[in-house]
Amino acid sequence: MKFKDFKLHPDLQKGIDEAGYITCMPVQQQVLSSAFSGHDLYVQSQTGTGKTAAFLTVIFQRMLTEESLFKRKALIMSPTRELAVQIEEEAKILGKHLPFKTGSFYGGVGYSQQEKLLRDNVQVLVGTPGRVLDLNSSGKMNLMDIAFLVLDEADRMFDMGFYPDLRKLIKVVPAVDRRQTMLFSATLNAWVKNLAWEYTKSPVEIEIKPETVVVDEISQILYHVSHNDKMALLLGILERERPESAVIFCNTKKHTEIIAKRLRMNDIPCEFIIGDLPQVKRLKVIEDVKAGKIKTLIATDVAARGLDIENLSMVINYDVPNEAENYVHRIGRTARAGKTGRAITLASEQDVYELPAIERYIGKKVPSETAGEELFGKDKSAHLRIQTDFYEERGKRDKGKSERRTSRRSAEPKGRETQRPQREKRPPRDSELQKTKSGKRRHDERKPRHDSKTYRTDGVRVQKEDMGKAQDLSHLSMEERMALYRKKYAAPPAVNSGSKNKRRNQKRHQRDIKPEIKQRKDQKLQETSKVKKGLFSKLLGLFKK
Repeated sequence: MKFKDFKLHPDLQKGIDEAGYITCMPVQQQVLSSAFSGHDLYVQSQTGTGKTAAFLTVIFQRMLTEESLFKRKALIMSPTRELAVQIEEEAKILGKHLPFKTGSFYGGVGYSQQEKLLRDNVQVLVGTPGRVLDLNSSGKMNLMDIAFLVLDEADRMFDMGFYPDLRKLIKVVPAVDRRQTMLFSATLNAWVKNLAWEYTKSPVEIEIKPETVVVDEISQILYHVSHNDKMALLLGILERERPESAVIFCNTKKHTEIIAKRLRMNDIPCEFIIGDLPQVKRLKVIEDVKAGKIKTLIATDVAARGLDIENLSMVINYDVPNEAENYVHRIGRTARAGKTGRAITLASEQDVYELPAIERYIGKKVPSETAGEELFGKDKSAHLRIQTDFYEERGKRDKGKSERRTSRRSAEPKGRETQRPQREKRPPRDSELQKTKSGKRRHDERKPRHDSKTYRTDGVRVQKEDMGKAQDLSHLSMEERMALYRKKYAAPPAVNSGSKNKRRNQKRHQRDIKPEIKQRKDQKLQETSKVKKGLFSKLLGLFKK
């Protein structure tokens, strides 16, 4: 079925034609057939199937043809900033000849530009949950005139911990009977089901099976390789295949940066993208990748969804993903829209245990080959320690402190050493001045708090000589030692009445005499016990008589 068969608005059809869309993809055909009547949708479909163009076409067509919706707004939520930017770009292409303004709202950048878009009455809002809630709570973004709510990659948002934010967000938009809700998810899980049942009204369910959309069009291959030989094998693959464009996925941010720097050491131009990268830098990298200026990109799973690179020829899993679903999302960057692609996975002894879950999820075995010696390249970065700028294990607070320190150092004038200004010495206090024979006062060094010949033990200042004698009391009996202690520490030091020191010293004094009190009590108990026994024996004798 073709887009022209739906009899769209002429201005919208013009934008679709200029975008090169002629025949509808399966998900596009089902979405357009069901959504023009205003029904809520729950769509299960993998990325790269054309669902972005589908829900944008629905929004634009209804806003153009229904007078009550012409001045209302659409809110499209995405899990990542990259995906939000891509949806914004797609909306601008399809709506090139339409009177609706589109803007994206996400964190990592300043507020001024986004607040300006809101003042200009932007009608198609694309954003991430955190920034949208922030702008709404500050009163800058009004969500009560929303007519369309789209949750794109809903399962990914739940994986990233956005479920509470989504619930808060849905509570501040119009009620379910005053908006059209379209929920898109690549996988079906309990979180998505609950959201669909709770916040949609009799949704039309559309399911596109992933086996017929993504996996079958991708040529997969698996190499079993030692962890220490991974880089050499990666270099050999890139040298042999020479892909026009490639995305290499790693599991951690730190590893992503290390792989990128090691590839550069081996004369392979590349860039990396991770969550800690500044937003301006991230957008610049994505633009260069799409424009073909960067042929090799190393990324974490933050780019596994929403990263739409036209004609991406190869995906390499340097690390086997920890979740089976992420494997499909990663290799889904290639073979998009019915095209073919190649996916290579390097499985070492550390992550080979993730393979069974992946093969169960995709429903078949991943073809494996043996890497011969001729496939390994020469690694110039072998046995070198790579210094990284971003650390996964460091928190944002520590990272921010290091960045501030770095910025302060960089702001200092170059060409000379800079030293911290030394603190001026304060004038001596009266207590630190001592009279000399001439009657003048001189500044004396700060004296220790106590004389070096004394130190405290159990709250009482004791002379070293006394403690030396006390160490020789081990041969004395308890009574003799207690008598000696009472003689030395019979009375606590005099203190002001009602002070904490008085109570503390009294407790210490009581603690010192506790052993003697306990001994006296034991003696009284023994004497009482003897008396009781004697009385009992007398009573027993009288009873027998």
